[in-house]
Amino acid sequence: MQAVNMLLKNVARCSALPFAVQHGVKKDLFLLCRTLILSPCLKEGSSHSASEKLDLDEWKKVMKSGVQEASEAVSEHKELSTVAAAREAVEMWRLAGRSVPENISDDQLKTLIECPSKASRKKYLRFLYLKELYKKNDKRKMEEKRERRLETQAERDLKLDEIKRNSFTCLWASAMDRTHNWRVAQSMIFGQPLVFDMSFENDMSPREVANTVRQIVFSESSNRKSVDPFHIHFCNFQENSQYHREFLKHYRQAWDKLLITVTEQCYTEVFPKNKIIYLTADSPKVMKTFEHDKVYIIGSMVDRNIKTGVSLARAKRLGLETASLPLEKYLLWSSGAKNLTLDQMMHILLTLKDTGDWKKALEFVPKRKYCGFVGKSVSDLRKSLNLVNTLKLGKKREEVQERQFAKNYSKKMLQK
Repeated sequence: MQAVNMLLKNVARCSALPFAVQHGVKKDLFLLCRTLILSPCLKEGSSHSASEKLDLDEWKKVMKSGVQEASEAVSEHKELSTVAAAREAVEMWRLAGRSVPENISDDQLKTLIECPSKASRKKYLRFLYLKELYKKNDKRKMEEKRERRLETQAERDLKLDEIKRNSFTCLWASAMDRTHNWRVAQSMIFGQPLVFDMSFENDMSPREVANTVRQIVFSESSNRKSVDPFHIHFCNFQENSQYHREFLKHYRQAWDKLLITVTEQCYTEVFPKNKIIYLTADSPKVMKTFEHDKVYIIGSMVDRNIKTGVSLARAKRLGLETASLPLEKYLLWSSGAKNLTLDQMMHILLTLKDTGDWKKALEFVPKRKYCGFVGKSVSDLRKSLNLVNTLKLGKKREEVQERQFAKNYSKKMLQK
């Protein structure tokens, strides 16, 4: 009897049951199959005793387990087929230009299948597309950041290599800086004083004051790098003045470390009057030689409108000696005022102090203001003068032509 039960189990699982499930057979057909299979056994069992009858409860359990296994296999097959169909549909939508992700997993496809409507499927695919796009952007940004970090690291390595290669240059620069500071410190004790008169703030506009301070900064730098620097004094200097604010903009924290003398006193209170010479372009007295025992004063003023006589009047009011540079004696002056910038004056005085040569010193005068030196030959002088005259005539002709054109144009407009 046990052999018969095992045979029935195998027959039910291997033949009728999978065939019925695959072809969509209903439950009543399962019962029919069961009766067809069991009918020979029941007929045979009628001749047996009651103890040898078939156990129907055990047979029900066998049939239920077989049906469950077959239904699971079929559902898994259907699910896989729908996932594949959904993947093909998503791929078609992507090729059609819709906003769908390029890579989608099976779990996401199952979630897509479970969406109740077409609009919800579109929203879900849009969500997956944006999510994938954000991931790509994050990845791209991370790669760009990594590339920038590598570039900066490479630049740092190059700079370090340059610093290592130019270590001698760095040592030389620091040594020269210390040397310059030492020379300026010595000039504060033994050097010749050079005074900047800081009492012209009210005679200038804020822009002119800023330009003046800029020229003084250049002058201080040139003096610091010279072989025999001056001891620079800022006299008549007021705290919280416009001069002071402009200096703080340029020097910042280094302002308190400058090796110069800053005082609110007038230069007549610091130095004896018989030792002071006020350098001004308006002075009738021409400077012949540089005197090392004198205190030269430069007016800290830059004026665009060229206010003549301001520094000369101040020097006369204080009873000081004045002097002007011998520009006409050594230079063939062509055009423009004879006022020089403060940094140009500093270069000229430093050169005179070191060499005493006026030609070398006056080379710092801008070339546009003169044609050449007086010591040249007559032919060169004639050529330079002719050039100047032709240039002047050309300018006059251009001006005349412009005026004539303006008159003719205005007449035409009036006639119209």
